[in-house]
Amino acid sequence: MGTASFAVRATTLTFLLAGICGVASLPFAKENPPTAGIAPEKVADYVHAVLEADRTIYTTQIVDRMQEKGIVAATEHWEQDKTLPLPAQFLQHSGRLAAESGRGIRYRLIGFSPIYQRNAPATEFERRALDTLRRQSDRPVTGVVSSGKKQYFQAIYPDRAISSACVTCHNSHPLSPKQDFKLNDVMGGIAITIPLE
Repeated sequence: MGTASFAVRATTLTFLLAGICGVASLPFAKENPPTAGIAPEKVADYVHAVLEADRTIYTTQIVDRMQEKGIVAATEHWEQDKTLPLPAQFLQHSGRLAAESGRGIRYRLIGFSPIYQRNAPATEFERRALDTLRRQSDRPVTGVVSSGKKQYFQAIYPDRAISSACVTCHNSHPLSPKQDFKLNDVMGGIAITIPLE
């Protein structure tokens, strides 16, 4: 085997090993390449896109279809009634599971006129964000908030009535302070909270 052939094979082997072991094994790679972070606004947008897609599919393809076919309804007391959770409950329960995961991310619904006080804005930032969304609901309201010694990025996205199930529930609930919602109305916000390192 000639020297040139050996050099080509050695170079090929180096690149194969680099592919298997990672670029850091190459002699010309930096030892500690800088890691690129993702801006919290982008992270919140990603989380919101997933939440919105999941909730829309659940609402339109499961709740609405099952109710239209008379198979099963979505009710507020779904566990006792052995029915489907309402779309708002679906998001609230998944938000609790995400919070319990220990990763620090939280999300929940907050309402302009919530049926239950636990869904009211919890901070001055959330109250101001909802006021802004009343006037302008084409983009989220964002900011940095503190809890104890920790700082969090928070984004409040408009929460629209995407289905008749949302409108019917709020308009017919005896505890609802507002009973004239229409389809596609902004009913409140989805608050996404992300820890800042």
